[in-house]
Amino acid sequence: MSVNILAIESSCDDTSCAVISDGILKSNVIASQKVHEAYGGVVPELASRAHQQNIVPVVSEALRQAGLSREELTAIAYTRGPGLLGSLLVGTSFAKGMAIGLDIPLVDVNHLHAHVLSQFIRENEDDPVPTFPFICLLISGGNSQIVLVKSENEMEILGQTIDDAAGEAFDKCAKVMGLPYPGGPHIDRLSKEGDAEKFKFSKPHIQGLDYSFSGLKTSFLYTVRDGLKENPNFIEENLADLCASLQKTIIDILLNKLKKAIRQTKVREVAIGGGVSANSGVREAVEELCRNEGIKAWIPKRSFTTDNAAMVATAGYFKYLKKEFGSLDQPPYARVTL
Repeated sequence: MSVNILAIESSCDDTSCAVISDGILKSNVIASQKVHEAYGGVVPELASRAHQQNIVPVVSEALRQAGLSREELTAIAYTRGPGLLGSLLVGTSFAKGMAIGLDIPLVDVNHLHAHVLSQFIRENEDDPVPTFPFICLLISGGNSQIVLVKSENEMEILGQTIDDAAGEAFDKCAKVMGLPYPGGPHIDRLSKEGDAEKFKFSKPHIQGLDYSFSGLKTSFLYTVRDGLKENPNFIEENLADLCASLQKTIIDILLNKLKKAIRQTKVREVAIGGGVSANSGVREAVEELCRNEGIKAWIPKRSFTTDNAAMVATAGYFKYLKKEFGSLDQPPYARVTL
């Protein structure tokens, strides 16, 4: 009998539902929220309201695309945290209610854990997956971590940001330049037209494998401020070069520590995950680094880099096989580590 897992992801501003059958992805539906663009960032109250509107049609569509009825489901997986508490409450409550109604197990999933395990999303039986141990560079708007992945449920954080995350640096610097939210994709697009050597921004000198991006943001802000004093059209006339130089600096910071981690651990495989891993410059730089180091690079499909339920379903499937079930009295959590 097949193991059919339905998963719900609602940690931020994307409502997503996915279905996997015996570890193979059957559907992955995502409803994005455009309302936040006008505010330059996610508004928690608006996000939770939108989740309430989206969750029923998203779940229904995921089941339809998978060709399964609710009665054929084996378990319900859901993102318990970390994330926006109001948004998590919508997904958590719906998942619990569905599990009760169908009388099937509930599986709670760590959002960061799911991002790491996105490398194991399989759309076909013969899709390759990483072998353990491997390093995952987990980079998003809220997290920048180097993770040693020893198994599906054993992970060690080798390094992480001590202040801001890489995605936050992209978005806040984009806002300084007047680019729409989210700024990362706009910077990625414009950087292809710019000179990455035009501007030099501050790079941190942090011990070990930890990251820091606050100094870079300050350096970028001062560069723009000083440029505007001399030329009111400074941003418009240098937009592509500013984007290219900023993106190169962030990538240099990320890869400097990743290279150290590879050599310290002597792993033979490296993966990337999280929203910033959709950045074309990051993807190319990691592939080049791995080629130079003679190791395997795992670069996920862009649709699996941002928040999605396919990764939650995959993580939930591994937990289900180990019978690691959640309980109805477990509340969602806004903050937690791997």
